Amino acid sequence: MTTLAPTPDLPAHAIDAAAAHLDNILAVAIEHGPAHQALVVYDTRTGLSRALVEAYRRNLPDADFLDFDSVDAAEVLARFRQLKPQDLVVLVQSTNFRLEAFRIRVELFKLGLKVVEHVHLSRMPGIQGEHYIAALEYDPAYFRGVGRALKGRIDAAPHGRVCGGGEELVFASRFEPAKLNIGDYSGMNNVGGQFPIGEVFTEALDLEAVNGRAQIHVFGDTSYLSNRPEVPVTIVVERGRVVATEHATPEFQRVLDIIRADEGEVWVRELGFGMNRAFTRERRVDDIGTYERMCGIHLSLGAKHGVYPKSGFKRKDARYHIDVFVVTDAVYLGSERVYADGAWCP
Repeated sequence: MTTLAPTPDLPAHAIDAAAAHLDNILAVAIEHGPAHQALVVYDTRTGLSRALVEAYRRNLPDADFLDFDSVDAAEVLARFRQLKPQDLVVLVQSTNFRLEAFRIRVELFKLGLKVVEHVHLSRMPGIQGEHYIAALEYDPAYFRGVGRALKGRIDAAPHGRVCGGGEELVFASRFEPAKLNIGDYSGMNNVGGQFPIGEVFTEALDLEAVNGRAQIHVFGDTSYLSNRPEVPVTIVVERGRVVATEHATPEFQRVLDIIRADEGEVWVRELGFGMNRAFTRERRVDDIGTYERMCGIHLSLGAKHGVYPKSGFKRKDARYHIDVFVVTDAVYLGSERVYADGAWCP
């Protein structure tokens, strides 16, 4: 168990909001109903975790609730294996639960279980907890409608451009088939995942067709936290690699140095279209894996991107996938503008 300093409870209105948002997630996105059991495994180490647990108690009055810190790993695993396919497991984690070599979400999916995972909640103290709860709001018309429209445009686009802060990054290539994280699991093997959601992502079919410049307003640092430099860092990209920077902070340079030391060069891979309107350039959370959903463009630095195998990239040698968030004024897919005034307009 990781020991954390006590954090204050969130206000009642935040818990009420969490209960309303989770009701929609459970009913619409996860499609959990009374015919199936639910198990909520949780801790009470942070105000945000306690708020979410209370919200789940309101929505799942017949569920079993198991305090992770009160039992041993064998008990948790035994409870998982008592469930049947299509039952639901909710994980509310101030850090992330460790069960020896058991990769919790992957193994739960293998059992045919639905999963809703909340992770690294301790990285989002104070008002950030309320930002996190706001990001749980599930608007199926927006996420599914805009998400599918973006996928259609991405898959058909002959090329793309990301413009922001006077800079332009050009993707002179078609794109890999876009993947959706929009709370629609129809036709998928697994139901659920890490929440909040809201993203469509792809990458260039030809990674060396990516050239230009981009301003980075937030990046994931070596502590997996959202690092916001006072002045955005400009990256210069040639043939899909970061070859120079301007206004790089010591921490950003450290990230690049680590990637280069282990991988030889810094590739630009993922092109992420974040859709969650609760997160913006100004409204942030410290956990980089949560902030990844922010409404705007993010890229990944490093050779690692297991979703899209590429010739010349060996999985064992590709170690890094560092999210960086681009100052974005406009996004073009082909000749069509799909992002303006801080919102998607596909």
